[in-house]
Amino acid sequence: MRRCRRTYILGAVCLLGTNAFALLVPWLLKLAVESLRNPSAASRSATWYGGAIIGAALIHGVIRIFSRTTLLHAARRIEYAIREDLYVKLLSLDMPYFEGGRTGDLMSRFANDLTNIRMLLGFGVLNIINTALIYVSAIALMARINPSLTLWAVVPFPLMIIAAKGITRRMFHHSRRAQEELAHLTSQAEESIAAAVVVRSYCREDATVAAFEEIGRRYLRRNMTMARLRGFLLPIMAATSALGTLIVLFLGGQRVIGGAMTLGDFVAFNGYLAMLVWPTIIFGWILNLIQRGAASMARLNEVFDAVPRVTEPEEPAGAWPLRGEIELRDVRFSYGTAGVASPPVLDGVSLTVSAGSSLGIVGAVGSGKSTLVRLLARLYPIPDGRIFLDGTDVNRMPLSRLRSAIGFVPQESFLFSRTVRENIAYGKEGATSEEIEAAARLASLDGDVLRFADGYETVVGERGVTLSGGQKQRTAIARALLKNPAVLILDDPLSAVDAQTEDAILESLSGYWGDRTVVIVSHRLSAVRECDRIIVLKDGVIAEQGSHDDLLARNGLYGAMWREQQIQREIASL
Repeated sequence: MRRCRRTYILGAVCLLGTNAFALLVPWLLKLAVESLRNPSAASRSATWYGGAIIGAALIHGVIRIFSRTTLLHAARRIEYAIREDLYVKLLSLDMPYFEGGRTGDLMSRFANDLTNIRMLLGFGVLNIINTALIYVSAIALMARINPSLTLWAVVPFPLMIIAAKGITRRMFHHSRRAQEELAHLTSQAEESIAAAVVVRSYCREDATVAAFEEIGRRYLRRNMTMARLRGFLLPIMAATSALGTLIVLFLGGQRVIGGAMTLGDFVAFNGYLAMLVWPTIIFGWILNLIQRGAASMARLNEVFDAVPRVTEPEEPAGAWPLRGEIELRDVRFSYGTAGVASPPVLDGVSLTVSAGSSLGIVGAVGSGKSTLVRLLARLYPIPDGRIFLDGTDVNRMPLSRLRSAIGFVPQESFLFSRTVRENIAYGKEGATSEEIEAAARLASLDGDVLRFADGYETVVGERGVTLSGGQKQRTAIARALLKNPAVLILDDPLSAVDAQTEDAILESLSGYWGDRTVVIVSHRLSAVRECDRIIVLKDGVIAEQGSHDDLLARNGLYGAMWREQQIQREIASL
């Protein structure tokens, strides 16, 4: 609002002009009535006053348009700015934050909560200013006409304020809960749509609908409670105005009959009192807007106040370019949050990977393979002095520099709802067509793409729904290869391809390794057998390490896994 203070000041000035001409109408009406009752004493004719009233009403209407558009436009600009800041903030947060939230809840904050704030900063601010101006001006003019009658007319208002205060306190609580239920509703809808295949495959349509209906009923109950509270509030506002009008008609009528007050003053007084009716009624709506806006801003502040656990260092360190030497010193990690105990996923892993060499990581499910490679890219926070790249603590390296030097292919390949070309090009800004196609060839994707009707311009659909699992993984690999990184991390990238395709991809990539450091996580031992070094993780520690031949000779965990997979491969080939 400080950024838009000039716009708000201009809108307030326009509202001042709007109300000035609105307040002028009852006074002109007073003079018109007096000129009709005593034409000889009037300075102007009733016809002149009639024309002045029409002119004042027209000017009032024109200025009112400008006042409304000025303030409403300011609210939309603030909504735009908050949405941009919110998006930037979300992109600055790290993985632990997103693992604790739901996509639908975040989308609800972008949509519904921002709408509530826009309504408060637009219509809400407009009516707050307008109500304040009308109340101050109208009561001042009423007091000028008859101070004692004005006092009697406003007697009911303090009672209204006391009643409204108690109701609005409850409205804030229910408004906050209603927004939370709406976020749950949005999350449920988003999950059901994203998991449509799973829902249908398991015949869970009825259960999914029932879960949605249950959340919908809770949301409805909260909103019905809000509606009932508003239903109490609006009659209180209307009754306050009606009671004031009744008092004026009774006492003011007596004064006119007794000659203590002119008919013109009585008409003007009632005109000003009538101007207080709508602001009094709208006051309840304003209070509702304030409570909904406050609840929504509290939800947005939960995002704005979130602190990334992975932070940027104060001073850049190390030389460029990076060679890719990796060192781990007694790395321990747990996914537990502050104050919540959780068993360690990694429990004292120490390792050195020479620049330009390849490392294979294998182990049972849950042994910490994916966690280890995520820590290399600082996707999760790690204490100082645990992970080093080219001898520099990764916590002392700017995140942009660290991650630009690492090509990371996650276990679950994510594709944007764009073309194949755009998905690959996401790995490098300004990539040429030749570079994109070369990366696709290295990932053994070019043959599939050329069979598509639109080739590289084929739109893959949301999350790559039109591609097979193997094609999505190879597209993600091509995206990482396009970066030409110093360190290439492949987190089980070949799980969705058959053995023949795996061999073709590995053979194509073998000529690409060059002097890059390559880290391959795989449950298939055939994917890592050519690595310079292989480590076997078990319960978060390195149980075995060495080359493929060395590990087979030891006849330990690796040897048992290799024999089991060979048997499975022979059975599959029958």
